[in-house]
Amino acid sequence: MKTIIPGSLPTPQFHSYLLAAIAPRPIAFASTLDEKGNPNLAPFSFFNVFGSNPPTLIFSPARRVRDNSLKHTLENVQQVKEVVINVVNYDMVQQMSLASTEYPKGVNEFLKAGFTPIPSEKIKPFRVKESPVQFECVVKDIVFTGEEGGAGNLIICEVILMHVHEHILNEQGKIDQHKIDLVGRLGDDWYVRASGQALFEVEKPLASLGIGVDALPESIRLSSVLTGNDLGMLGNQKELPSKEEAISFIQSDTFKNLINIIDKEVLSKTSHHVGQHMLKLGYTKEALYYLIANI
Repeated sequence: MKTIIPGSLPTPQFHSYLLAAIAPRPIAFASTLDEKGNPNLAPFSFFNVFGSNPPTLIFSPARRVRDNSLKHTLENVQQVKEVVINVVNYDMVQQMSLASTEYPKGVNEFLKAGFTPIPSEKIKPFRVKESPVQFECVVKDIVFTGEEGGAGNLIICEVILMHVHEHILNEQGKIDQHKIDLVGRLGDDWYVRASGQALFEVEKPLASLGIGVDALPESIRLSSVLTGNDLGMLGNQKELPSKEEAISFIQSDTFKNLINIIDKEVLSKTSHHVGQHMLKLGYTKEALYYLIANI
């Protein structure tokens, strides 16, 4: 392991390590106004949601590492304590990046980046029409974490109104993660698109408690084939079957039908390879029974 003590490296270098390691980060596309009513639009990836009652979002226009100057967004929310936080999806990522250009104060990034400003309902700053979700927020507090370049300025916001484009909703009225097509920020010039094959689901731990990886037989727990993710899925099962129960199950018609859909090349390998393949297909309980039966 490479061990780094903060302060032992120049701030820009340590900053790059942080941004590459703590990622992907959601992007707050923040719309603000100065005291004269001039709009400003800028993205920030030091951002997340920190509560739902009250709904609380926090983002940080950090001091510039280069020259320790303050960003216009921070100056604006000190004058007008309101902000619209617009989320960023793939269709607008290039325009969003353009809006991050350090234009002189008073320049309208809505115009520069080609976005459509639309009035908010409860606050003064404009919303970004192209954003699939827009949060009208009031600024509750600003926490200054330091005075040197790279120091964060945590803008703590309470959401008072949320706007969601209906085209990103599924039949249940929930936001469809594929349709919203969000992007996240990585290190250097890298972004990630949160859609398609990049998305996967992880079943939440059982309310009744899973058996845990430590309950698995040693031959399974110390397998050279099964990965940590595989063991995590097995450990999330409600109960560990006995060897007799497992053998009885793999002799059932239900299990024989499952075996018929397993690739013959996989079946020619070890029981751990077969069990792993079942896990990939979503047959977690069946995989556990099969692995126990083949100990």
